[in-house]
Amino acid sequence: MVAPRDGSRRALIVEDEASIREIVRLHLSLGGFETEEVADGRAALDRLRSERFDLIVLDVMLPGVDGVTLCRAMRAGGPNQQSGVLMLTARDTEPDKVIGLESGADDYLTKPFGVRELMARVMSVVRRSSGGATAPDRSQTGTVTAAEMTLDPDRRQARVRGELVELTKQEFDIIYLLASRRGIVFSRAALITKVWGEDTYVTERTVDSVVSRLRRKVERDPDDPEMLLTAWGVGYKFADA
Repeated sequence: MVAPRDGSRRALIVEDEASIREIVRLHLSLGGFETEEVADGRAALDRLRSERFDLIVLDVMLPGVDGVTLCRAMRAGGPNQQSGVLMLTARDTEPDKVIGLESGADDYLTKPFGVRELMARVMSVVRRSSGGATAPDRSQTGTVTAAEMTLDPDRRQARVRGELVELTKQEFDIIYLLASRRGIVFSRAALITKVWGEDTYVTERTVDSVVSRLRRKVERDPDDPEMLLTAWGVGYKFADA
C-alpha cells in the first residue's frame, strides 16, 4: 500500500488475479488514487470494517468471501457504507449484473475490459458516491415519514412498522426519492439517472428488479403493494396517502 497523502482519494482493489490487480492499481494511481490491494475476501472484509475508502474495486469471484457477500456486508453498516463500489466479473449475463447491483454495487464491469472504460466507470462511481451532480435528488432533506415507513438519510436506516429493514444502497436511494415526493411518478429512466447517474450502464430491468426486492422487504403483501405503486407504462410512485 502507498501511504495516503492528505486529501487524496483512497481505493481498495479486491481481486485474486495478480495481473488484473496490477492493471487496476497502475491506472488508479495514474488517476490520483492511493491504492491498497487484497487478494481474498476475508482479508478484504477485515480492511473494509476497519478503514474507509473512497472507492472499492471488487471482484465477484473471490476465495474466502465472495464479492456479492462483501458488498452486502459493507452496505449494512461500517465506514464504507456509502463508499463507491465498482464490481468486476467474468460473467456477462443480465441476471449476474442485476445480482451485483442489487447487492449494493454502484456499477458493474465485465472482464476483459479496456482501460478507458475502467476509468470512465471509476470516475462516475466516485462522483456519485461523493455527492456529485449525479447523486440522488434530495431537495427535501432529512428524515422522511410516509405511510408505515420512516427513512433516515444520515444513518441510511429504514424502519417499517417500527422494525429496522436492511436495504442496499440503491434500494434506499430509490425509496427515499419516491417517499419524499409522494404521488409523483418517476419513469424508470428518471430513476436510473437520479439513483445511478446519467453515465451508468444499468438498464430499466434493473429498476424493476430493485423495486420488486423493495416490495418484498417493506410491503405487507408484495403482490398487492400499498406504498410502492406502479404507474403502468411509465414507472413508479409512492402512494399519495
